[in-house]
Amino acid sequence: MQIDILNIKGDKTGRTLELPAEIFEAEPNDHVIYLAVKQYLAAQRQGTHKVKTRMEVKGSSKKLHKQKGTGGSRKGNIRNPLYKGGGTIFGPKPRSYDFKLNRKVKDLAKISALSHKAKANSILVVEDIKLDAPKTKELVNLLSGLKLGRKKALIVMPEYNDNLHLSLRNVPYLESSLLADVNTYDIVNAEVLVLTESAAKMFVEEEVVA
Repeated sequence: MQIDILNIKGDKTGRTLELPAEIFEAEPNDHVIYLAVKQYLAAQRQGTHKVKTRMEVKGSSKKLHKQKGTGGSRKGNIRNPLYKGGGTIFGPKPRSYDFKLNRKVKDLAKISALSHKAKANSILVVEDIKLDAPKTKELVNLLSGLKLGRKKALIVMPEYNDNLHLSLRNVPYLESSLLADVNTYDIVNAEVLVLTESAAKMFVEEEVVA
């Protein structure tokens, strides 16, 4: 896949980059994208929900009345789930919602997501963004040349850039990620994928997917 390298003003530099076809022109598999996104969102859940059973609520453990001879129904103690203030039957308990997904499935999902973005012309490759200090306004002005508007964009970098990260963290429609950390959910969640030139070259040199 041939793609133009843009400068920070959004103009073509006259240079192009050949992104690997086995990643960016692959046949997308929507089902594995669904599985990868589902697994990511499930892993984000805290799972700390908890209710008290009849063994944990306050109240006497004495049987309310004898089993037979009263003409009434059989009753245990006041902590019976049938009474107000009693324990809860089959309520939620703390647990993890995460589930295992094979590495090959995750890789295929990421490739499929990148392929979708490539087919939709939603991938930009720009020269490396350099800031002398964390300045949100300066970054927004720089990126205005890319004509992203208020589209949700994910900026992918090869390594952590403190000034860039601090500059965009207050912009609600901009996200950043290291190439090694980007996942299927990040790609799908973004409307535009902005690869810095160094990050894009890593696809070519190392064919990074995982």
